[in-house]
Amino acid sequence: MKALILSSSPRREGNSAALAGAVAAGLAEAGHAVETVHLADAIGGFLRDCRQCRRPDGSCAIDDGYRSLFLDRFLTADGLVLATPIYWYGMSAQLKAFFDRMFCYVAASYPESETVKARMTGKRIGLVLSSEEAYPTVSAAIVQQIREYSRYTRSRFVGVVHGHGNARGEVRRDPLDPLAEARRLGRGLFDRYATDYEIDTDRPARVWPEAVA
Repeated sequence: MKALILSSSPRREGNSAALAGAVAAGLAEAGHAVETVHLADAIGGFLRDCRQCRRPDGSCAIDDGYRSLFLDRFLTADGLVLATPIYWYGMSAQLKAFFDRMFCYVAASYPESETVKARMTGKRIGLVLSSEEAYPTVSAAIVQQIREYSRYTRSRFVGVVHGHGNARGEVRRDPLDPLAEARRLGRGLFDRYATDYEIDTDRPARVWPEAVA
């Protein structure tokens, strides 16, 4: 399988970047192809009014690396891992821009929007976070947004890892060892048990079919 990791901190050697690296190691250990992209390299601007700045052929007029990232890397990936520090109880501006700018390619004014929307579905999605604050709900807004995005795109949200630290790389000193947990998330991204039941979901009698009663 092919996985894309988006490292969204402007600090390349920060705590969320360290967690992203651990996920990448786990994915490689499991035999999957993995690519890590630093969003600051690809995103140079925020979403604009597509009605004003879209090119005549329907393509996005913002001249940066987003088009290639979205069409050539994200759409072709089977799994996506998002890495972000927690800023003001939300995700980084770089990661928010990644989601916002999807609009350019899913709006009806983009000629291939139907194809794009079809290729956005069915991905396995993981999330790794870093913050100084350890209050239990400090990550609630980000987790909920990614859950809703996963639901909306018929993707599967498979888990979140949250490490704590402030100074660069300090997450390595977290006694809960989030780097090891992030590595496990990577190893299991494509086979980790994850469900999102609806009222009419057909449920088996057991979670693990081979388990002995």
